[in-house]
Amino acid sequence: MDIQKTHVEAEHAHDSPLISCRFSPSGEEVVFGAEDFHVHRWNANADRKVSLNTEAWVRALAFAGKDGPLITGGYDGRLMWWPDPAASPKPIRTIDAHEGWIRAIAISPDGARLASVGNDRAIRLWKVADGAPIHEFEGTTVVEDKSIGHESHIYNVAFHPGGTSLVTGDLKGQLIEWDLKALRPKRSWTAESLSKYDKTFRAQIGGFRDLLFDASGSKLFGSGITKVTNAFAGVGNPSVVEFNWDDGKQLNEYLTKPKLQGVAWRTVLHPDGPIIAAHGGSGGSLVFWKPGQTDSTHQVKLPQNARDLDLHPDGKRLAVACSDSKLRLCLMEAKAN
Repeated sequence: MDIQKTHVEAEHAHDSPLISCRFSPSGEEVVFGAEDFHVHRWNANADRKVSLNTEAWVRALAFAGKDGPLITGGYDGRLMWWPDPAASPKPIRTIDAHEGWIRAIAISPDGARLASVGNDRAIRLWKVADGAPIHEFEGTTVVEDKSIGHESHIYNVAFHPGGTSLVTGDLKGQLIEWDLKALRPKRSWTAESLSKYDKTFRAQIGGFRDLLFDASGSKLFGSGITKVTNAFAGVGNPSVVEFNWDDGKQLNEYLTKPKLQGVAWRTVLHPDGPIIAAHGGSGGSLVFWKPGQTDSTHQVKLPQNARDLDLHPDGKRLAVACSDSKLRLCLMEAKAN
């Protein structure tokens, strides 16, 4: 891998702007959501695309383990389970899970549980096997004389690799750890730099556009927008914030150099070290950092805004969902002669 040689290896042209993407566990397919109210499963090697009618924009995508189904969460509040496309392009089951947008979903480390969050400020747990509800976290709970609960739209969710806790992040930059054994909130803290109230436009902007743990579970990363000067136009800089999980203290805030305008929509942690984010705003970019070095070490300019990305299982490729209706596959190696 050589991040300095990263380039667009292939493109798939769609007929509607893309908003999300994930590789299948095998890496043979890229699944992407688009503004045409469908999710599409594209196999580049076979040049085959199967379209799934979600009847809503889908930003939340997850595969339930190596051999599990694809699960989607739509802006209409529905969760859908999808089989292998060779079997049927119709959902196995559909659940009215939330009132309003489902912002994010996550699969537990053992593949047995699904967590979903959205604009209704509810955190719901489901059985992956049959979609049965397990538990709902909602409202506020008093913990050590402190009231803990989300007061704004919940933007993201992630399971700790240990499987005993869950973390959620909202529009106002609040993080809450939920104890999955006691089924109650454990602690709460805030990433001040990732949210701002713009007094001129009377609007809150920011929030956790992504949340993820490192493999050890000792560090938590959240991405979004910082240093906002105009909420109406979304003028600010992409940011990735790193926390120590044990005490919640912020360790680093990764920023772009030279400065980019927009949002870090999704972040992946490469096993070999680099932190990689998809940026969209005034154009699109892939941004790379070395752990502990807060200025970006490399940027790859894309033809248009990047809205999502994912890392291929081989560790060499990235899938990038772009607003110009194209899915781009980027290779982090030198071009073949």
